[in-house]
Amino acid sequence: MSGGMIFFVVIVAVIVYGIALYNKLVGLRNGVKNSFSQIDVQLTRRHDLIPALIESVKGYMKHERETLEAVVAARTAAVNGLQAAAADPGNAQAIAELSGAEQVLSGALGRLFALSESYPELKANENMRDFQEQLTTTENKVSFARQAFNDAVMSYNNSIEMFPSSLIAGWFHFMPSAFLEIESETKREMPAVKF
Repeated sequence: MSGGMIFFVVIVAVIVYGIALYNKLVGLRNGVKNSFSQIDVQLTRRHDLIPALIESVKGYMKHERETLEAVVAARTAAVNGLQAAAADPGNAQAIAELSGAEQVLSGALGRLFALSESYPELKANENMRDFQEQLTTTENKVSFARQAFNDAVMSYNNSIEMFPSSLIAGWFHFMPSAFLEIESETKREMPAVKF
């Protein structure tokens, strides 16, 4: 085999390898988008449940208007954040804004449910219990979808940061994605233990 032929084979192998890396990165980026679509479905369901929940508690909680308005405002911000993130799940800023909006919504819903404990008739209301159960189920589905999304983001980010795929990622402007964090700060606190 002549030197020119070896050089040609090496160049073709490098090009084929580069194409394979590019295709892998595109596949991983599409995996991030697909994983986010699962979150989109669950968060949309969560957001759709909230107006019906508000309607069911309005009659009981007439003096808690501020809390109800906070839930409505937080829901609106979360819906807007979801729309922005769904338009480009790879946009780290949109994902961060969605995370913040969802945390505010979780906090507002937590305050609403805590206040509902002060209203025995509301606590005993079948609709209220049903909404709480549906929201809890949806929250669990969001957690699973978020974990799958974050796993896809980790694989994608690892691929664009590791050599040699980082070269292809840099040349074709593959940008890192952000993890979606929708956890309340209270879940991270150490529980108080009393004896």
